[in-house]
Amino acid sequence: MNRYIIWSLLFITTMVASCDSGVPLESEDTNDSRIYNEPHRPQYHFSPEANWMNDPNGMVFHEGEYHLFYQYYPDSNVWGPMHWGHAVSKDLVRWEHLPVAIEPDSLGWIFSGSAVFDAANSSGLGSPENPPLVALYTYHDPVGAEAGKDDYQTQGLAFSLDNGRTWEKYQNNPVLENPGIKDFRDPKVTQIDQGKWIMSLAVKDKISFYASDNLLGWEHLSDFNPDWAAYGGVWECPDLFPLTTPEGEQKWVLLVSINPGGPNGGSATQYFIGDFDGKKFTTEQRAVKWLDYGADNYAGVTWSNVPATDGRKLFIGWMSNWMYANVVPTQVWRSANTLPRSLELYSIDQEYHLASRPVKELEMLREESQVISGQNIILEQELIELQLQSSAADFSIEFSNSAGERVIIEKEGETLFVDRTESGLVDFNEGFPARHGAPVDGLEIEELRIFLDRSSIEIFINNGELVMTDLVFPRERYTRLYLEGFENENQLHYLRSVW
Repeated sequence: MNRYIIWSLLFITTMVASCDSGVPLESEDTNDSRIYNEPHRPQYHFSPEANWMNDPNGMVFHEGEYHLFYQYYPDSNVWGPMHWGHAVSKDLVRWEHLPVAIEPDSLGWIFSGSAVFDAANSSGLGSPENPPLVALYTYHDPVGAEAGKDDYQTQGLAFSLDNGRTWEKYQNNPVLENPGIKDFRDPKVTQIDQGKWIMSLAVKDKISFYASDNLLGWEHLSDFNPDWAAYGGVWECPDLFPLTTPEGEQKWVLLVSINPGGPNGGSATQYFIGDFDGKKFTTEQRAVKWLDYGADNYAGVTWSNVPATDGRKLFIGWMSNWMYANVVPTQVWRSANTLPRSLELYSIDQEYHLASRPVKELEMLREESQVISGQNIILEQELIELQLQSSAADFSIEFSNSAGERVIIEKEGETLFVDRTESGLVDFNEGFPARHGAPVDGLEIEELRIFLDRSSIEIFINNGELVMTDLVFPRERYTRLYLEGFENENQLHYLRSVW
């Protein structure tokens, strides 16, 4: 996304409309029956209390808490001068909202980035007894951008000595200057075995890798931009991390978000599987692979510092698309996150792929479970998890309501489709009503796990070997389920709200 251009185009209308559309929580009826119960408000996905949210940032596990920071504009429900919003969770399901963590300053707005636990106090910003959490983020200077400069994005640093509750900016910011490239952003930092810090940075249409011993000074190592990758738009929000194959070999995964250029229009995240030698990322892969074939999983990255005893690589994405994110039919807030997922490698015909598996903690949402049979099922509640076993080469699933609205999931030949053309409110953007497709590519579909919230549907094939995430905005909840091509007995779980 070229966020500055988007904001510039919307600036005039936003300033005129912000008194109506940018609704602070205080201006609403704050009685418990209203908060988090507005139309289309997700009930078990994270969303901000009010106003605009996009990319998840700075995810780090520390002292028993999962920290989720995110791009946030506290003054309107459309994109604007970015801050880092903040929430924490002990279980990845129930979230506690905290005050804004990092605000714009004279160097610019606070764009996307990452956070790490500097356990050895390599930065010297804490002490051996109290090592710091360190956040690295992109400064976006709107004055420099408007003046036509090329170096208006630099990398800044802030640190916390109280488990992320307060943050102090480094006095010598920026820690990485811009060499003269307009798109120079979204630092994702990890620590490799030798104790060296590695930064993956999105630089226009490539990923640049930098190294540091102390998080304060950075040396350029290499670039990655194979000619066969997806280049429909600017590269953004990289993430580099190791995973173990089913055979016990270590491989490295590089996530790269891109907008536009996704397989179903607008935003999406591609991934690469290869090797990293401490300086350079290489891959034998020669075709584009997408993390999620739906339209609404973008800019996702993983948590750092997850304990080795857990062993998972935990991921969350922004559940929207830049084609229409600023105009979706919500008012108090805009945007939510995907369900948290565990990323794992699997293989088909000796080729590795990346699975996105719903985290096990989501099972605590189940309030009532039942076995369903037959083709026509009445849905008694709105928050749904389905576990379906396929029995035919092709199949169809339809959620519908009494208003004639419906969303259809179907497999036809070698393609899985999600059709939201009649799913509810669809006319707010011409790109929204669509039938999205995902190639099955020889994957034998055995089971589906589907999560339905008030304004989203997430489909996990074979426990996440193929994933599609799409927003839907029905005028009233879906009350009927039609199944064709499945075993006679399947599982239906009604889920509880986390708010």
